[in-house]
Amino acid sequence: MKKYLSSAKKYFPFFLCLITFVCLTCFLFSENTQKNNAKQFKNFDAFTEHLFQESVTANTINLHYTLSNPAMYGITKYKPTLGTISEEGQEKSIANLENTKKALNSFSYDSLSTRNQMTYDILSDFIEQELSASSYYYYNEFLRSSTGTQAELPILFAEYTFRNEKDVTDYLTLLSQLENYFKQIASFEKAKSDKGLFMSDFAAENILAQCKQFLDSKEHHYLLKTFDSRINSASFLTEEQKTAYKEKNQLIFTEHVLPAYENLKNCMNTLKNTGKNDKGLCYLPKGKDYYTYLIHSYTGTSLSVPELEKMVSNQRDTDLAAISNLLAAHPSLASSSLNYSFHDSNPTDMLNSLKETIVTDFPTPEETTFTVKYVDDALCDYLAPAFYLTAPIDDISQNCIYINPKSNYTKVKLFTTLAHEGYPGHLYQTIMTASYGIPSIRSILNYPGYTEGWATYVEMMSYHYTGLDENLATMLQLNQSAILSLYSTADFGIHYDGWSFDDTKTFFSKYGFKDEATIREIYELIVEEPGHYQKYFIGYLEFLQLRNTAKKRMGNEYSNKLFHEAVLRMGPAPFPILEKYLEYYL
Repeated sequence: MKKYLSSAKKYFPFFLCLITFVCLTCFLFSENTQKNNAKQFKNFDAFTEHLFQESVTANTINLHYTLSNPAMYGITKYKPTLGTISEEGQEKSIANLENTKKALNSFSYDSLSTRNQMTYDILSDFIEQELSASSYYYYNEFLRSSTGTQAELPILFAEYTFRNEKDVTDYLTLLSQLENYFKQIASFEKAKSDKGLFMSDFAAENILAQCKQFLDSKEHHYLLKTFDSRINSASFLTEEQKTAYKEKNQLIFTEHVLPAYENLKNCMNTLKNTGKNDKGLCYLPKGKDYYTYLIHSYTGTSLSVPELEKMVSNQRDTDLAAISNLLAAHPSLASSSLNYSFHDSNPTDMLNSLKETIVTDFPTPEETTFTVKYVDDALCDYLAPAFYLTAPIDDISQNCIYINPKSNYTKVKLFTTLAHEGYPGHLYQTIMTASYGIPSIRSILNYPGYTEGWATYVEMMSYHYTGLDENLATMLQLNQSAILSLYSTADFGIHYDGWSFDDTKTFFSKYGFKDEATIREIYELIVEEPGHYQKYFIGYLEFLQLRNTAKKRMGNEYSNKLFHEAVLRMGPAPFPILEKYLEYYL
């Protein structure tokens, strides 16, 4: 399943100045279809379009958030479904991936256009990555406190757009399936427990607390309020229909949604003491190999974990040396970096200001609209500080950025977070890549190293759009990079090198951080969310390297705007593939 919540990282307010649904994408490409490939598909575009149609309809949440008008893509009939979670479904996914691989290989690569060769390379890479993970099925985790199904599905339901009456009926059907879907997750978790792969006690406690909080707000629940609000705005419904749908939603919420979270809570209560490992993945039988797969899948890099560890360490040394040099040349930065003032404005004004400012370094943004919303109190403790809800590929006007009011943004942090989520971050990247017209099949492939790496890369640039003194802006940007490098190294240390909590505490103490409660929170978050920070920081470092490659190839003709346009035209992909096609798009 594609992730539609592109979120800012959760991080902790350290200041480094020498003084924040994993499952196989189901390519439903049958063996029979593969055998008849030559007859059915006259060209590669027809092949990928059919693949897109079959894949996107396997999960109606994916379909709804990918397309506002499925009929325009030849999709007129589909059965509303949240999908299935089972070993049988896993085996079917693997078989379908194998069949799709055979169908893909039936095309003559050299006869394809450059654009289609890139799509071919991306599909081939994606299939190989997913097939390599076939033996790690029970190492997957659907329940994580920040990015788990139980945390993200409510937001996706709350933002489910009602464009016509079928959207309303699809929504209610999906909502009614939630109880059974969560039962499938519970069965999966029970199997994990039986295999000695269940989550740590503190992770289970986090899921339990989240379920309790969801259930405690049932009297005036945001899923009821948001549904009523959308129904009230549905001009295609009569007043009688609106009343009937509200009543039906209330009934489904009571009979299926609340029991879904109640059952999940009971499952966590039953299993919470069965976890065998409260440390990193490397302590599990195949954990180190699984973590290596996660890193490559999450980041899109081709480098080994030891190579990545060295790259991160080198970047941190470079950042800290640059901070030291800045302080030596401008001693007053030590105090001004802590005491500077920044003019606050509302998020919408900040985004509009960024939209105008970025044109010196980026292509002029496509015209679109966006809304800024705040996370409901029931989810504030668990969701990211901010996230962007991706727009459908056929309607880039539907953009929503959520801000978590408990994040307590100070000084430039809200500004740079909005740059990460909005302009020139996730929102901008989404609408620009869509406007350049990448093949639709690529819209359902998840490459977080590109998307989160891009958002982190431009977030670093945004410090220089704040209007602050350039030396101060550089200081703040270097500090943020160094902070993220600490989380990245800790992630490698915990999951690949086997760091204990004491090891993690020792590592952070080398950089002057000694608050044990904060370090404990970092440690547990990394244990619960392996590879989470790598999407951001490794992706960011890969973009820096890609930019250096562009500078070498272009020489005096290089400009940030041309490089960024090339990256946006190529769209999300593994970094070796981006480097392969970079010269073509420059």
